[in-house]
Amino acid sequence: MPELPEVETVRRGIEPHLVGRQIHTVIVRESRLRWPIPLFLTQNLIGQSFLAVGRRGKYLLLNCTQGTIIFHLGMSGSLRLVTNNTPPAKHDHLDILLNSGRCLRFNDPRRFGSVSWTQANPVHHPLLEILGPEPLESLFDGHYLFKHSRHRRAPVKVFIMNHRIVVGIGNIYANEALFLAGIHPRRSAGRIGLARYQRLADTIKTVLDNAIQAGGTTLRNFLTSDGKPGYFVHQLQIYNRNAHPCPVCGTPIRLERIGQRASYYCPRCQH
Repeated sequence: MPELPEVETVRRGIEPHLVGRQIHTVIVRESRLRWPIPLFLTQNLIGQSFLAVGRRGKYLLLNCTQGTIIFHLGMSGSLRLVTNNTPPAKHDHLDILLNSGRCLRFNDPRRFGSVSWTQANPVHHPLLEILGPEPLESLFDGHYLFKHSRHRRAPVKVFIMNHRIVVGIGNIYANEALFLAGIHPRRSAGRIGLARYQRLADTIKTVLDNAIQAGGTTLRNFLTSDGKPGYFVHQLQIYNRNAHPCPVCGTPIRLERIGQRASYYCPRCQH
């Protein structure tokens, strides 16, 4: 599933090609995604221009003249820029053709993604208003995590992956950040002190920043807007390395299911 670094990579890739461009055609080949694509977009978007491309958590916000398109890539979705005459492939569900001769194409084999529209401020959309702070913003720090973790018994890994607490920390990046912070993923969130949460907030920011710089992580099907894979997979220290030696102490890395997600940790370095 594309997480925050992958979505931010896509945002940075498509923004220069969309802002200031006018929409002249919208083609919906398959509207049955997680929620149906609003079919009125095929008419309402024509003639509008893109003003900005933003992101909130894992949602892409394409601000247009009269409203905002809200994209979620789901489990397997991708947004790519192709020429207007590029033939559609299997699972190419939506095309937004621009006056520049480019086409923004949404592909989603599993159809868990979504395309929504709002004319109001998108931060008040039901999908977005419940979200916690962005992990790369100043509001998110160790004090914030410490305050919101009090009296919580849930494992810290589940806690930091809760999008109502903080957005965009997916499974891969939660594993990596907890390893760098030396915190066991099963440790109760409410039993971690301020100093360790300060360390964890810092490692979350570091991991996400590095992943964005590397273009995200491609394990299965994530591709950037120009069709290239993300290269952060080569920097992963613990994720998907069950039984491999810990890069710090050499102890075999262990794998458990925590919150129904694969959780990798070093039993010596993380406590």
